[in-house]
Amino acid sequence: MSDVFGFNTFSPKEIAAQVESIGVAKARLPFHSTLMLGVMAGAFIGLGALYFVLVKSDPALGFAAQQVLGGVAFSLGLILVVVAGAELFTGNNLLAMACAGNFIGAAGLALLVFLSLHPEMNNGAIAGEYVRLAAAKVAMPFWTAFFKGVLCNVLVCMAVWMALAGRSVVDKVVAIVFPISAFVAAGFEHSIANFYLIPLAMLLQSIDGVGVAAGPITWAGFAGNLVPVILGNIVGGSVLVGLVYYVIYLRAPATKA
Repeated sequence: MSDVFGFNTFSPKEIAAQVESIGVAKARLPFHSTLMLGVMAGAFIGLGALYFVLVKSDPALGFAAQQVLGGVAFSLGLILVVVAGAELFTGNNLLAMACAGNFIGAAGLALLVFLSLHPEMNNGAIAGEYVRLAAAKVAMPFWTAFFKGVLCNVLVCMAVWMALAGRSVVDKVVAIVFPISAFVAAGFEHSIANFYLIPLAMLLQSIDGVGVAAGPITWAGFAGNLVPVILGNIVGGSVLVGLVYYVIYLRAPATKA
């Protein structure tokens, strides 16, 4: 335990021990528990993305204000995951069942949002913003999407890591907001957010007046975005954060012969 600027927090070494024990517990979860927690996490991240697009669709805000305020709004997703409890693929890299559950939750939320007519608010500006964002994502070159995925999940996993240092909900929220708002403001790529954004845009493009100048958003385009982004998220989270902290705090020192 350490006292950082007067705050009673867990030390980095204690966080590493927590991550190890939590990882073991997660790996032992029953199939149905992992799947349902994954569905919840996908929906939670989708809610954060919904909040983000609401801010982004306001043309009265300047670019920087849209990006930063949208990023703060998107932080809602990870706050819900960490505080309420759910299984997020980008925070638990390599748990395939969590990823499947995330897709079900995020895409299911996209369908509910479409049926609710929420995107028609503000004279359809929200629907137009969803389609514009998704069109840019599916048109992104492979390596651009990959490296945006790497940088995104470095920040996401650092947010989760720092949240584990906190002892209260307020501690965890403060630890999450800055890394998450930074990745959103910078335009990095989060695979689970895209599970929500792109399917919803695919539904919305069928509405009169909500077109895509560059062409329709398709399942092939969706896959073309997800492959490099998921790979980048894995490298950013598992290698640049998880492996680095493992080597620093958990790897057993070599014994001398």
